[in-house]
Order: sequence, then C-alpha cells, then structure tokens
Amino acid sequence: MPNNSKKGAQSPASSGDVLAEKPQLTHEDGQPLAQTDTQARVIMKDLNVTEDDLLEAKELAATYSLDEVKRLMTHVYKIHRRDPNFPASVIDMIDEFLTDDDILKNPARHAALIAAMKIQTALLTANSPYAEVRAVVDHHDDPGLPASTIRSWSLGLLFACLMAFINGFFEPRFPAISVANTVPQLLAYPVGTFMARVLPDWGLTVWGVRHSLNPGPFNKKEHILVSIMSFAYDTAPYTNQIVWIQTLPQYFDQGWAYDVGYQLSVALSTAFIGYGFAGITRRFIVWPSHCIWPNSLATIALNSAFHSNDGTQPVPGPFNTTWAWSRIKFFLVVFFAMFIYFWLPNTLFGALSSFSWISWIAPTNRILTAIVGSQTGLGLNPLPTFDWNTITAYLDPLYIPAFTTFNFFAGTFTSMFMVLGIWFSNAYGSGHLPINSNLPWDRFGERYNVTRVLDEHGALDVAKYETYSKPYLSAGKMVQYFCFFAVYSASITYAILQHRSEIWAGMSSAFRNMFKSNAAAREEVGFLDVHMREMSKYREVPDWWYIVVLVLSAALGMVSMAVWPTGTSPAVVVFGILMCAIFVVPIGIMYSMTGYQVTLNVMAEFIGGAVSNGNAVSMAYFKTYGYLTCAQALTLAQDLKLGHYVKIPPRIIFWAQLVPTFISTFIFVGLLQYQLHIDKICTRAAPFRFICPAQNSFFTAAVLWGTVGPARQFGAGSPYWTLLIGFPVGVVTVLVFWGLGRRFPKNLALRSVHPVLLLAGGIGWAPYNMTHIWPAVPIAAFSWLFVRSNYLAFWSKYNYVLSAAFAAGVALSAVVQFFGLAFTGVEITWWGNSVVGLGCEGIACPLLPLPKGQGFAPKPNGQY
Repeated sequence: MPNNSKKGAQSPASSGDVLAEKPQLTHEDGQPLAQTDTQARVIMKDLNVTEDDLLEAKELAATYSLDEVKRLMTHVYKIHRRDPNFPASVIDMIDEFLTDDDILKNPARHAALIAAMKIQTALLTANSPYAEVRAVVDHHDDPGLPASTIRSWSLGLLFACLMAFINGFFEPRFPAISVANTVPQLLAYPVGTFMARVLPDWGLTVWGVRHSLNPGPFNKKEHILVSIMSFAYDTAPYTNQIVWIQTLPQYFDQGWAYDVGYQLSVALSTAFIGYGFAGITRRFIVWPSHCIWPNSLATIALNSAFHSNDGTQPVPGPFNTTWAWSRIKFFLVVFFAMFIYFWLPNTLFGALSSFSWISWIAPTNRILTAIVGSQTGLGLNPLPTFDWNTITAYLDPLYIPAFTTFNFFAGTFTSMFMVLGIWFSNAYGSGHLPINSNLPWDRFGERYNVTRVLDEHGALDVAKYETYSKPYLSAGKMVQYFCFFAVYSASITYAILQHRSEIWAGMSSAFRNMFKSNAAAREEVGFLDVHMREMSKYREVPDWWYIVVLVLSAALGMVSMAVWPTGTSPAVVVFGILMCAIFVVPIGIMYSMTGYQVTLNVMAEFIGGAVSNGNAVSMAYFKTYGYLTCAQALTLAQDLKLGHYVKIPPRIIFWAQLVPTFISTFIFVGLLQYQLHIDKICTRAAPFRFICPAQNSFFTAAVLWGTVGPARQFGAGSPYWTLLIGFPVGVVTVLVFWGLGRRFPKNLALRSVHPVLLLAGGIGWAPYNMTHIWPAVPIAAFSWLFVRSNYLAFWSKYNYVLSAAFAAGVALSAVVQFFGLAFTGVEITWWGNSVVGLGCEGIACPLLPLPKGQGFAPKPNGQY
C-alpha cells in the first residue's frame, strides 16, 4: 500500500529532485559543474530526466568532442525545432549553442553551456528524447530472447482466430460484441507461463536454429508478438459491409454477390493492400525517434508490468505518498477495481455514464437540453460522466500527449459556437432538426428514408427523388463536415511546411535503397535513435517485399472489379491507392506524434461519390480503397513500432502480421456466408438480435454519397456548398500559425498550438459532444502537467500501467456483463437507468418543431 509519509527523500528522486542529487558533473577543464548552472538545470528539468537516465548520460557525455556535439545538435534542432513533444526551452538553448560562433573559438568561456549540451547530446543518444517513451520502453536489447517460437506462434494464431470469430460473428448484432485487443494480451501471459512450466523441451533444428516446444520462460518478446498477431486483423473486412448491402433483398438484392470466390477476392485484396503502404512508409512514420506512437505505449506498459523486475523500490507520489508497489501489483489492483466499478455506469446505474444532471432539472426544455444534454445535445456540462469508457471515447488522457488533448478540446469548444450559431439562426433549416445528430433528415424533419428514392434495382429514381426530399444535415453534422474538409487541406499544408525535410530525406532514402537491405537507410534515419541502433542487429525487410504485397493485392482487387458484375471500374482501385499515397505520410506523421488519427472516410465518400455516377457499390469500393487502405496502413505501422520498441526482428514482424491476416480473412468470409443465410437477417424479426445497425448505416451512407451523390449535396445550387470553404480555411489556418511561429519563434503559447488538431476538434460532433472530450482535459492536466513535472519517477512507473489497467478492466467487464446479462435478455429497470432517456434526451427536440406533414423546404423540384 502507498505510505502517506513525508519521508520521500529516501526514495529515488522525482524529476524536480534530480538536480539536487549527485553525481557530480564536470566541465571540459575538470572543474565541477555547479548545481546552479542554469542551462544544465533547465535541460535536466525540461527533459524530465530521472536519476538513472542522468547517470547513464554522464558517462557517455565525457566521450564527445565539441565538433561531434555541434554536428549532432544541428540534426536535433532540425528535427525537433517545431516538435510539440520536445521542450521549448531546450530548443532555445540548442539554438543559442548553434548560432554563437564564439563557442568554437573560445570554448573555455562557454564551459557551462558546452557541458550542458554534452549531457543533452548523451541523453538523446543513449535513450529516447521523450520521457513518455523512456517510462515504458527499454532501450537495451537482449538478442538472446527468442520471439518467434512454436509457443508464440501457437498462441498468436489461436487468439487471432478467436478474435476474428467473436468480433465477426457478433458484428451484425445490436448491440454488437467486440473484444478489445487488451484481452488477448492479458490472457496470453498466464497461458504462456503455463506452457513454459508444463511443456517438455522437445524440438528440432532447422537451418541451424533449434525450435523447441519450451525454449524457456515466456518472455516479453514472445508476449508482444502474440499481441501483434492477435489484433493484426481483428475486425471484419470492410468489403463484408459491401457484400451485406449487395446481397440482401431489403438492400440491392444482387444474388451473384453470394459467390464465395468474389467475397474472398475482395476481402483478401483490401486486407493486404494496407501492408504494402505500412512497409513502404516505415522510414517516414516508424523509424524516426520523433514518431513515438503514443497509442503503443500503453500496450508496452502492460507488457512491462508482466515482465519487468522493478521490485518494491519506493518512489514519492502525489499528496505526500510513497509507493513501493511493483507494476504488476499496481496493474492487478487497478484492473480488478475497474472491472468491478464498470458494472455501475455500464449496467447498474447508467446515469453515471451519461450524467446529464443539468438537463434533468427540466427534461422537456429543448434549448437547455440542446446545450447541456449528453445524449442529444452539445454536452456543455462541467461534470458530465463517471465512466472511463466515455472519457476515453476520443482521447485517452493518460497516454495521449497533453498538448493533443488541449488542442483538440480547444477546437471542439470553439466550433461549438459555430454549431449554436447555425442552429439558432435556422441556417439551412437546421432549427427544425436536432442540433447534434449524425443522421440524414428529410424536409419534414423526419429521418431520411432512402428507400423512397430508389428503383427496384437499387438505383436512384430521379422522379421519386424530385417529389420527396433532399437529405438535410443537423447543425453539428454541418460543422463536422466543414472541419473534415479543413483538416484534409491543413494536414497536407502542415506536413509540407513543418516536415518537408524529413519527407524529402525519406523519399531520397527510399529511392536509393529500394532493392537493398535497408541497412544504409536505417543508418541515415536512426544514427541518433538508440532503438534504431539496437534494431540494426537484425535483418531488415527489403522494400520490394512490401511492394510485391501492394501490387498483388491491388491487382487482385482490379481483377475482382472486372470479373464480377460490380458495375465498378478497376480504375477505382488505382484512384483509391493514389488518394492513400497522398495522405498516408502527412496523416501518419501527425498520428505518430500526437496520437490522433485523421480518417479519410469523408474525403473518400466525397471523391468516390463524384466519380461513381450514381453507383453506390462503386462509391463504397472507392471508399474502401481510399479510406481503409490508409487507416489500415497506419494501424499496421503502429504494430511495426511496437516490434521496433521491443526489438523483435523485422522479418518476424512481417510474417506475424501477414499470416494471421490471411487466416482471419477466411474466418470472416466463412462467418459471412453463414450469416447471410440466416432467416430474416438484418430485419427486426432476426434471431439473436442480428438487426444489423452497422449495415443499415452503411447502406444509408452508400445511397446518400453514391446514389444521390455529393453533387446534389455540395455542388452548385446544393444546400451545403458553402461548407466547401473548409478546404481553403484549412490551408489559411496552418499558414497563419506557421507565419506567427516564424515571427515569434520563442513564444511558448504558439509552440503549444497545433493547427491541425485545433481544426480536428470540430470533428468531435455528431453524435459525440463535449461529454466525450472535456473530461479528458483535467485528467491530462493532472497526469502530464502536475504528476509528470513533480513526481517523474512515480509517473514513469505507473502512468501507462494505469491506462492499460483501466482499458483492460473495462474490456473484460463489458464482455462478462454482456454474456451474463444482456445476451440473456436481463434488463435492470429503475430511475438510475431510465433517467438518461427522459424528455429531449430520449428523443431529440428541434428548436422549431413542425406540424405533422408540413415541410420547412421545398421538394427538389422546387414545389412544396
């Protein structure tokens, strides 16, 4: 238990205490570096250096010459000058060091600064420059630890199959069941440890390498490899959604789409095409040290909790406490606490999840609920939830960098006034609709009935459309689309302005080493990165392997479009790949540094709908190859970084991603074949509650974007063409902040602003709201600004373990609750669960209700 004692001085120093501790540092002339040397103190404090980091850096610093330091710091400054994760004060000091010519001429006069810069260089060279990475990632490697073992492959493939079966089988159910990726990671440890205890050391030698059933204790590399394999492809292929709407009679009723060969071909094509992009772009978004991938750190923290021997060395914590728990003990206590607690907001007391206490005062007040409501409003509530699952709906404040959380919240809060302005002014008739819905609406204020505009073949019937209604959007959805358009143009602009040198260097390296072993490329990218140096021990995957995967999967997709009567040109595959090629590096760099991913779904729908000529299936395939390829590539790149951090040989990672994906694809398609033949599937009368909410939403989106088309929504004379102004707004926003940054390079406020994240905050609407974003802000401030700054040793040891424990507790608790209660039809009815649906929180209330049958806009043909 934590000790509420003030005797923390006996513990390892926190970041604030490190400077007051030994060891004694010296200048070049051998004189002691006084503890009051301001430059050194700033570096130590701002880099959040623990005592162990400092001891290791001191020894290395003595080996550097002044010329070496200047050369290395020139590279550091170039890469991290605008890095929001890197301390601004250290950048300023590096700038001073590099621009002062007198340092080289009279080094004795600048002994304090030179000594500080040597330590800074040593810290960056001997370990990661980021405290959050140092907290959970071991910068040493043991090449003797086996990763690719019979045990790890058996467990990895087993969990991959189980994840595919459970997630795929229950996907059409309402509510759906999905197993989070923390679950196999949790289960793998006891199973792997059990196998290590009971299996005999039987094996065989292949090409000089012995493969045993029991190569020794279940180690961290095996554990991570099992995790990577288990969630390499743990959700149903996006093409399954297309098949659903193609085959079923209530949708497009295309009987030929039952063909299992067609389903396998398109599924395998889309499953592997992302691998090609992930591998080709790894020099841009995986190898560089500034690509920290915050989302991976919680996974590594959970792995470290099981495999680290951190003992019971006490560390000082907040509120005058001292903590001596090991990481695994801390994880287990928090995990079981969250497992039990999550029963309250999820099942027993739903009001704790959607704590819209202000709207309960007057549940039928449409304006009050629209502003403060958690279900149907904007969620402007200082205390909106007690549910960790709701808090982390967009961002996990424990592992996502604080500047990401703050920028995203600022963007959401600012765009809220746009939503209110549109709704209260009744712009585009939005006052007759709910304020924050993600659904399309007709001119009568009712949900848009897409079947009313289709002919018997599922194509657009223009006559029906002209006499029914255009689709209309809520105020929140309009702002979301505006910000999507702005983010797309801002992402490319930001990458060009801030990361053009890294992108150019990566492209040059790619061309030089296209068909080589990548050893030279890794040296170019990683001469400062300790993890890159450690990975140089292992053979890299040649780029042509990934190119072959990309070409073959693209060819399979094009053949599928041509052989089967999809009505889709094979060129759709090419156009989708080109769109991914344009965006994957800019979006990947931002994702790897901030933990927030910009998705291309809206852009893919917009362009795909424009070129599909009313073919909903064609639009859906363009969306698949344009949006999903990029999203999957980034997911796989994140797994590559996992292996990079844990030092798993790259060629093992390559096969550990491909093989489970291949097997899982067959499982997903096999399940789809069974599900499509279930009687009354995707109707209200379906067994097992397989009413297909996701498939219905996919069908609606396919019709609106593919059949009705973006030209009718955003083209000249359409209701929402002004939202396209978001594209130039994104460019201008980035240019403004870039110009201000160059004009005031040392302004801390400007350095903390990330313009793309600010614009992305406006995407946080419809159906989400401030309820899902604001609660993360105080938690991020407490963890990153208070605890990390004042109790670094405590933060380093427990912060990411806490995040992993919360996530695992929620995931397993949700599964148990579902099968124990919801699956068997048990419902707990009382005020604590029913209050969340009272009044306008249950059924969204518009600002200006319409009499039955009266429309707020004319028909598309201009008549009322």
